[in-house]
Amino acid sequence: MENIKQNKMENMPIRKLLLSMGIPMIISMVLQAVYNIVDSAFVSNMKTGGETALNALTLAFPLQILMVAVGIGTGVGANVLVAKSLGMKDSERAGKTAGNAVFLAFVIYIAFLVFGIMGAGAYIRSQTSNMKVAEMGTDYLKICCIFSFGMSFFAVYEKLLQSAGHSVCSTIAQIMGAITNIILDPMFIYGWFGLPEMGVKGAAYATVIGQIVSFLVALIFHLKINTVIQNKICYFRPSLSIIKEIYKIGLPAIISQALISVMTYGLNIIFGNISEAMVTAYGLYYKIQQFLLFAAFGMRDAIMPVTAFSFGMKNKERISNCVKYGHIYTIIIMIAGLIAIEIFAVPFSDIFGLSGETQKLFISAMRIISVSFVFAGINIAFQGIFQAMEGGIESLIISICRQVVFIFPFAFIFAGITKSDTSISWLSWITFPIAEMLTAVIAVMLFKRIWHKNNFCYVKKINAVCISQ
Repeated sequence: MENIKQNKMENMPIRKLLLSMGIPMIISMVLQAVYNIVDSAFVSNMKTGGETALNALTLAFPLQILMVAVGIGTGVGANVLVAKSLGMKDSERAGKTAGNAVFLAFVIYIAFLVFGIMGAGAYIRSQTSNMKVAEMGTDYLKICCIFSFGMSFFAVYEKLLQSAGHSVCSTIAQIMGAITNIILDPMFIYGWFGLPEMGVKGAAYATVIGQIVSFLVALIFHLKINTVIQNKICYFRPSLSIIKEIYKIGLPAIISQALISVMTYGLNIIFGNISEAMVTAYGLYYKIQQFLLFAAFGMRDAIMPVTAFSFGMKNKERISNCVKYGHIYTIIIMIAGLIAIEIFAVPFSDIFGLSGETQKLFISAMRIISVSFVFAGINIAFQGIFQAMEGGIESLIISICRQVVFIFPFAFIFAGITKSDTSISWLSWITFPIAEMLTAVIAVMLFKRIWHKNNFCYVKKINAVCISQ
């Protein structure tokens, strides 16, 4: 079985390998977005206070993204390092990396547990003066933090499964958690089947229970099926050198995801100076947009281990094909998403019961911001390629450009113009296409640099003679 997986990573054509690994990962990542959008759909249709609850979840969202960022980034570092170790036939290093990743998941959980108990309220109140919104947001976020161990451990075990080619197993685990969340949401929020009506607290409990289910299923798959990675007790002992290697690769991914949190938090404040409706419209749009972004992240997560394995083999041809087909598939995903959002902008607003100014702002956000998808796809694919080729700094530069450097100045300028004339509120949304286009130009230049920096030896065996090209 191990030889089959090894041969798959070594010999299967890249275009086919990326699809076989990418499709399950895309499904898995899209289902990750389900947790936030399902909660929003149900709370927005509460009998009373639906839009207030929706705004509360929007304010909690940046911290949730940060939790996901740290967990997934750690998993990404382990994913690439394990895949590279397997490509180098170093099973001991792969096992030690996996053990240290699990240890780090525990540390991450403790950190967010403490924050949930001590800092959730202050964090929510920093974004709003509406006490009802603050109370709902604090209740929701505190539960998500205190019981975040399911998310932390699943993020690691998911990536360990993917690193050895078991992406279908990680997808099944994700599906099980998402289904659990969808079933429990209305039961807990509305008080079905004799349960107490818990509102936003119910949404939070449904979310964390779903995450725990995903973790347990992924753990079972890892122990039973992921046999290429050894699970010796001694491998769980913290190793500073391995942890450094994990975060050398994973830190850019953490920062990349965490910058989404920083960006959303900052934009909540900037847009809040215009109106509460602006914040709600953007927050809801971003959760819908996550389906597309996370689909692109899924393809990126397929690109990384395949490219990293090829990088470990020093196979320039396969790396080149990863770059080519990785971009083609990612751009196709984003174009399909662009078309879907342009067509279904109005129906989406009806699903969430929006009306008046909030509905108008939400529809304009859907139609304008989605123009940036194609360029976002290019940037996301490059981030995965850079990480796999030990270009963590380059990946980090892309993240900072698309989520901070180009976002905040344009958002601030356009928001200032919009505040003085609310009839052109849509102008603020132009920030996003501009940021992605400018970042794509920088990404291409960085790729040229990192390609030439790595002097690959593409070797063909012809008549037992190795010819370096």
